[in-house]
Amino acid sequence: MAICGLTGNPVTLPGFCSDAPQRFACRGFRHANPFEIHFIIHNVMKKDRKTLAIFDLDNTLLNGDSDYLWGRFLVQNKLVDGDYYERENHRYYEEYKAGHLDIFEFLGFALKPLTEHAVADLEQLRARFLEEKIQPIITDAARALLQDHRRRGHYLLIITATNRFVTEPIAALLGVDDLLATDPEMRDGRYTGRVAGTPCFREGKVTRLTEWLRATGRNLENAWFYSDSHNDLPLLELVSNPVAVNPDDTLAQHAAVKQWPIIRLADPSPSS
Repeated sequence: MAICGLTGNPVTLPGFCSDAPQRFACRGFRHANPFEIHFIIHNVMKKDRKTLAIFDLDNTLLNGDSDYLWGRFLVQNKLVDGDYYERENHRYYEEYKAGHLDIFEFLGFALKPLTEHAVADLEQLRARFLEEKIQPIITDAARALLQDHRRRGHYLLIITATNRFVTEPIAALLGVDDLLATDPEMRDGRYTGRVAGTPCFREGKVTRLTEWLRATGRNLENAWFYSDSHNDLPLLELVSNPVAVNPDDTLAQHAAVKQWPIIRLADPSPSS
């Protein structure tokens, strides 16, 4: 059992072995400094593959934003107009954080570079991107959280607004069971720059998850969802066990009112 710095009350989170090397900070926003606690395993849940452990990706399991970093990677490798792309990439990222991103406008921007290169070339670029930009921001703490849910027999699902081209190999690196992401459309072996289906963003995450639940025969009984962003409030409100991870200010305030657990898997760091 852990004591949450937000309320001073016990909180039930998936247990972490007392001898685990990683420590997790449960930060109370009424306190000046975070304090470290160990989460100790309590056998309060049976191993059950029907229990879903759902995770946002960017700034939750990753200590950074893969979509934003992919844009910066393209700029650094001179694959897009540097000044324009850097400016727009930053603008959309700020709009996302502020909660007024037009997802279709953004995707028109973000998916366009995929249309300008052969898939084989894109995959080579992506392999370098994973090595240079993504592997350094996968923290031991995030891996330990995933491993704890895995040990309990939970079904691990990442759900992310970032497109599948970027996120599919990241999900593979993290060893999760499945991935729901925004799907870029392909025709005749090339990306079109359009979206296939519903973007996996805000209420769209709920739509996509609902479709996935129907298709797989699973349900949200006792489900967990971890996220850093107020954009994920529609899904956080649906699950039995919502957890705010490195939350933005809006989500932190909401979590305080709802008395949701707040944890930090890593200290926030600027995307680069």
